Amino acid sequence: MSSPTAANPAPAGSISREGKKRKGVRKVLYNVKTVFKWSARTKKGAPPSAPAAAVVSQPAAPAKPQYEGATKIPRIQIHEERAKKLGTKFGLEIKPSEWHTTEGDVLRVEKSVRMRIHRECHHCHSAFAAGDECPNCKHKRCKLCTRHPPKLRTEEEKQALREKREAAIRRNKQNAPIVPSYDYSEKIVLKRPRKTGQDLVYKGKARVRVRRHCHECNHLITGHAKQARVCDNCGHKRCADCPREPNDKNKYPYGYPNDEPGTNFKGVHACHECRKKFPPNSDDGTECRNCSHRKCADCPRVKPRKVDPEPDPDILETLRLRVAALSTADS
Repeated sequence: MSSPTAANPAPAGSISREGKKRKGVRKVLYNVKTVFKWSARTKKGAPPSAPAAAVVSQPAAPAKPQYEGATKIPRIQIHEERAKKLGTKFGLEIKPSEWHTTEGDVLRVEKSVRMRIHRECHHCHSAFAAGDECPNCKHKRCKLCTRHPPKLRTEEEKQALREKREAAIRRNKQNAPIVPSYDYSEKIVLKRPRKTGQDLVYKGKARVRVRRHCHECNHLITGHAKQARVCDNCGHKRCADCPREPNDKNKYPYGYPNDEPGTNFKGVHACHECRKKFPPNSDDGTECRNCSHRKCADCPRVKPRKVDPEPDPDILETLRLRVAALSTADS
């Protein structure tokens, strides 16, 4: 029977204190000697090992996979896929063997594609949090709240949207929306600019968005300004009194195209005998300045169109004085 001191090793505190007194090689030899002593004491006090028959009789438990739904694939396959994507994107030639080690297998878990959905309150345009209540206005989420991305549409709805888009493009040929093209069959050649340090920038034709408001209910008349003629709110037919943004009466002195005569601006009429134009908003019975014919119901209205504005007389007088001064200086 072994003594209690032989079974239990000395406390670690006393050994560490004794080891701290030694330095250099003596300290290393002391630590090795202490390790050999502990191993010998442990072998003497260790319980007898179990018989081999008992170990064999116990059935081995089946090894469970580390991850459920994981499949083993060669590591070289993953590196080849990454090298192919990088080569396609940046035009590089990468060899997987020179990149990382390609030995062994890895586990791959196939998961379904998930998409993060964002909602926006249609009252205050604030983003919803995890709950169904808006953190800003406390509005409960409803069907009118915007969803990003929108729900998947059926094939019929997609076809209807395509047809609607094509019809809008045909209707607005001049101001058609810019549709990106990903056709790179034709080779694009970029030439060096004349001035050094100047970037190549595509400058398209400047376009102004025209808006018309109903003068009765002050509601925006939706649709293209050239085709939309009826207010969606009150059903009023667009007339010359409906304000236009931007206002450009200098170029349209006879009224804007496709407008009906209004109460304030009745349009410009012309004499049906000599085709001389009456002043704007002239009433019936106004005498023509050319043939003294009085305006009647047969006098047609001048079709609203765009005309070049007449030059300012002050500017013409300034130019005349400049030319006269130059001719005097030459003489």
